Amino acid sequence: MSNTAYATPASINGVDVATLFATLDAVKGQNEIAKFQFRAENTWQTGTHSRSRIHGFYGAGQELTHTHETVLDADHPVVLTGADHAPTPVEYLLHALAACLTAGIANIASARGVKLTKVTSTVEGDIDLLGILGLSDGSVRNGYQGIRVEFDIEGDADDETLRGIVEQSRRRSAVYDVLTNPTPVSVSVVTG
Repeated sequence: MSNTAYATPASINGVDVATLFATLDAVKGQNEIAKFQFRAENTWQTGTHSRSRIHGFYGAGQELTHTHETVLDADHPVVLTGADHAPTPVEYLLHALAACLTAGIANIASARGVKLTKVTSTVEGDIDLLGILGLSDGSVRNGYQGIRVEFDIEGDADDETLRGIVEQSRRRSAVYDVLTNPTPVSVSVVTG
């Protein structure tokens, strides 16, 4: 049965539900259009400050561009030898997790006909600098030792339904998946 058989308003929570279901149906019919490649180009500025540009990506069988190029700066705070021009790269990771889970919550709630009135989250991650600084003999990892996400969510559904929407978002989150499952990362170098 097609998802479009459900009677839904045109937009719930700012999500175009008809387009959401049409996308699901299109991908079910043509799995190859589900392959996407996202890209960021980064340039060192000075010290620990760098700047990334995000504009083009591949998806739905074609090269595409975002409506606007996004420029993101990253730096370290002064206490970590930076100039504090922007958040640290690991703070962007927390933002990415919160944003991915929140987007999923909006889409899932909308698909289920649940109108949301509030979705906020707090994301905390713990890092021990002994790993990054090479002072642990390998016993302390470089990255987060643990991440905690707490959602405050309200809408026109009962508590169990709202918790279920958050859980479904967690199960489908690309960023959660990247953080909790090994992802092959290759690094190549061009000199000169």
